[in-house]
Amino acid sequence: MHVFDWFSIIGTVAFAMSGAFVAMEEEYDILGIVVLGLVTAFGGGVIRNVLIGVPVTTLWSQGDLILLAVISVFVAFILPMAWIKHWKRTEALFDAIGLSAFAIQGGIYATQMNHPMSAVIVAAALTGIGGGIVRDLLAGRKPLVLRDEIYAVWAMAAGAAIGLGITTSTWQLLLLFVLVIIFRMMSVHYRWRLPRRLLTAETGQKGKDTVI
Repeated sequence: MHVFDWFSIIGTVAFAMSGAFVAMEEEYDILGIVVLGLVTAFGGGVIRNVLIGVPVTTLWSQGDLILLAVISVFVAFILPMAWIKHWKRTEALFDAIGLSAFAIQGGIYATQMNHPMSAVIVAAALTGIGGGIVRDLLAGRKPLVLRDEIYAVWAMAAGAAIGLGITTSTWQLLLLFVLVIIFRMMSVHYRWRLPRRLLTAETGQKGKDTVI
């Protein structure tokens, strides 16, 4: 089995279960849980395919991965509550695993199609974060990747490493996989954030000044 396939499997399981747990938090029924799990697992890949010119219908050729995602969702659904609570404590780790696996998978995919560096980075980022964005939107949440600790940057970095040819062998890709997970978890632990500007604070201050 090619390393590309392993990253697809790891990312599918991690994100399918992530979507299922989010759906259960939002009190979705079993159908909603399955839908959110599948969307999380395949949403990023579909968005990537649209942007790099791959027919969306190629999704239906991934029957084994779809079945794996469905099984993962049902496993998440029947897990004992104590296990689910334990998973919640490691939720960021599951998300990091899915992010890393799918970012690398997307970068490899774009490279194999001989796309330029910019497309490789976009493919890696969207494959890594796209499913999570759709998941959060369907769950009525602000997308994690756009407001929380550094997230999408690590997917883009993985795409850049692949596009530059820094990681070509299997062991190099596996090392990249581990590094992305480590940096993502470090950004969670140390609360690394990109620069931001909160207009609400300025608006509130302006209103206060007006009143005075």
